[in-house]
Amino acid sequence: MDLGYLVNPAVFLVETLFGLYILAVVLRFLLQWTGADYYNPISQFLVKVTHPPLRLLRRFIPALGRVDTAALVLMLALQMLASYLVFLLQGTVAVSVAALAVWSVHDLLDLVFNIFFFCIIARALLSWFGRMPYNPAASLLTGLTEPLLRRCRRLLPPAGGLDLSPLVPLIGIQLARMLILPPLQQLAAFLN
Repeated sequence: MDLGYLVNPAVFLVETLFGLYILAVVLRFLLQWTGADYYNPISQFLVKVTHPPLRLLRRFIPALGRVDTAALVLMLALQMLASYLVFLLQGTVAVSVAALAVWSVHDLLDLVFNIFFFCIIARALLSWFGRMPYNPAASLLTGLTEPLLRRCRRLLPPAGGLDLSPLVPLIGIQLARMLILPPLQQLAAFLN
């Protein structure tokens, strides 16, 4: 029996396991950066899951102001390792480190765009249901999106009781995705 049929399940496992952990590190970084509630149960889960490697990295990599550079290095290293494993499983052995780094930055930016895009949509949908009792997920959505939406409300104030301000960042995210990600893909292909 040919072992080629094991490639897709192996790639799926690598992408899923690395992707979930990278998502946890990215969310921790974004929640810390936006000043979301540290004592929220979801925040506490993210801190506990991501603390062991970050504790080690912080010994060597200091933070720059509010930017947790250790988390950025961890994200990039994990994404590069995941991408390399996927390329290796698919039979692409010769991948330059520069191409891998650019491809990983591309994937991380895409993840950040997706996080903000879906958080803003979820927050807009939750606003239709009025004030709910305390919900940890809704509290984190507010903490993550409010700094961005607050600026957008100045540009586009509510009209007739309808808040259209989430449209501004959603359009901005899609534009950024279209303008930033394709050149990174081309650069990664060129470097390889």
